[in-house]
Amino acid sequence: MENKSYDKDKLYDVIVIGGGPAGLTAALYLARAKYRVLVLEKEQFGGQITITHEVVNYPGIGKASGKEITDTMQRQADAFGAEFLLAEATHLEVEEDIKTVGTDKGDFYCLGILIATGAHPRTIGFKGEVEHKGHGVAYCATCDGEFFTGKEIFVVGGGYAAAEESVFLTKFARHVTILIRGDDFTCAAAVAEPAKNHEKISILTNTVVEEVSGEGGLNYIRYKNTKTEKVTEYRADGGDFFGVFVLAGYIPDTKIVKNLVELNDYGYILTDSEQRTSIDGVYAAGDVCIKPLRQVVTATADGALAATELEKYVATVQSRTGISAKPPVSKNYKSEDTVKNTESQDSPEGLLSEDMKAQLRTLFEKMQGNAILRLYLDNRDISEELELYMRELASLSDKLTVDVADANSSSDFAPCVRVCRGDGTETGLAFHGVPGGHEFSSFVLGIFNAIGPGQPIEEKTKEHIQAISKSTKIKVLVSLSCTMCPDTVVAAQHIAAKNKNITAEIYDIHHFEKIRKQYNVMSVPCILINDSNISFGKKNIDQLLELIG
Repeated sequence: MENKSYDKDKLYDVIVIGGGPAGLTAALYLARAKYRVLVLEKEQFGGQITITHEVVNYPGIGKASGKEITDTMQRQADAFGAEFLLAEATHLEVEEDIKTVGTDKGDFYCLGILIATGAHPRTIGFKGEVEHKGHGVAYCATCDGEFFTGKEIFVVGGGYAAAEESVFLTKFARHVTILIRGDDFTCAAAVAEPAKNHEKISILTNTVVEEVSGEGGLNYIRYKNTKTEKVTEYRADGGDFFGVFVLAGYIPDTKIVKNLVELNDYGYILTDSEQRTSIDGVYAAGDVCIKPLRQVVTATADGALAATELEKYVATVQSRTGISAKPPVSKNYKSEDTVKNTESQDSPEGLLSEDMKAQLRTLFEKMQGNAILRLYLDNRDISEELELYMRELASLSDKLTVDVADANSSSDFAPCVRVCRGDGTETGLAFHGVPGGHEFSSFVLGIFNAIGPGQPIEEKTKEHIQAISKSTKIKVLVSLSCTMCPDTVVAAQHIAAKNKNITAEIYDIHHFEKIRKQYNVMSVPCILINDSNISFGKKNIDQLLELIG
């Protein structure tokens, strides 16, 4: 078979599309077997499990967040030479030995492809769902549960997510009502049992939501029993509001292979026992496949099996054609990304272990200049925390200094730390609150990206950023418990670091009630462009650039 011309530097043995547990496991296995592998991910490496606050049933791991588990997977794969790129795969050409994976960052070439694109949260379609997304309708209990502390919460769904996350939501809610379309939960009895027996949870079966509405938050919901046809209307008392969490499962992300490989009636990819699809050289793994159990452990098993089968397939193609990619470069993983290990820390007090301090000293030593952490404080205890936090951080490097600019600032924007260059000029980066919890690493990477050299960025993307000539203010409203926020924060800060016309101001929304109420924010991350264009959900650099316009 005659093959197309291609850029040899962009030739891989295998390209994995999707950076969740299945894709990361496959990358680890392939790179360790000395195959060159590229993992493409359009949103966030780690996949849907990164929004799970606590995983307790992954073998060998007592308790960890989903993000902690997948961050470790990525570091393992990276150590063996796997390559990673945030890019969206847009089309495939799979007829020849050398296959093409087209992306929004250009074309890449390979001998084998693994589809591990997973699935995304399912929307229901009831009246008001789209209009109230981020203003009362939510899809992530971990990220948004605390916005409804002391409130009523309705959960829509009857699977694993609905059962598990409803119990988690009782930490915040006054009461949780689960609305199940069918006769009972569809998940394992052991998973459903805690929800069924919880004193703060009520369960309504054979029930569907018809409409939600409200001003300044949801205060009305209408739902119907499909067996009795009884319609129930619930209105919050006075000016109160409630939350509706849609936890109704996922839809497979198979758009890129819809007209290429065989799918079932629900859009899932059909594979054989070796994870092969109906197209030679194209394999699939994880939640995008037909399977009876969708858990991290089954996704990693799929990824391992697909990788070992792809090894055999690629070896056969190499033997037949003489074509092979350059081998991967193994490395002792030690880079600025190691600061991600610190994300489980919750507060500035006792924040830094000796190992973390060593990692941060290494990172700060790489900086091309000095940074001033300029503080704006008010009389709240949180200001004292911020000052102690920044002084502890600055003690790690002579390239960092702390400057208290104002000890009596307005609480509308204080406490705040602005990142300035050594000459006192502002970089455009600021954090309002204390950047602990999941925002610790994003704050440190913000300093690194602003002072330089910073994390690598595609030249085309860099040119796009630098071409923005109008003054642009990016505000990102976050919660320190949110696992989706840090990637959005890093992206916003990276954009601001590359263009003096752009600022990136990050707010821990729980210390700034005025701004939360001003924009009626009940979901994070919330992105504001020039205080008007509002958007919710995790965003990468390219998606933020689209919002900027």
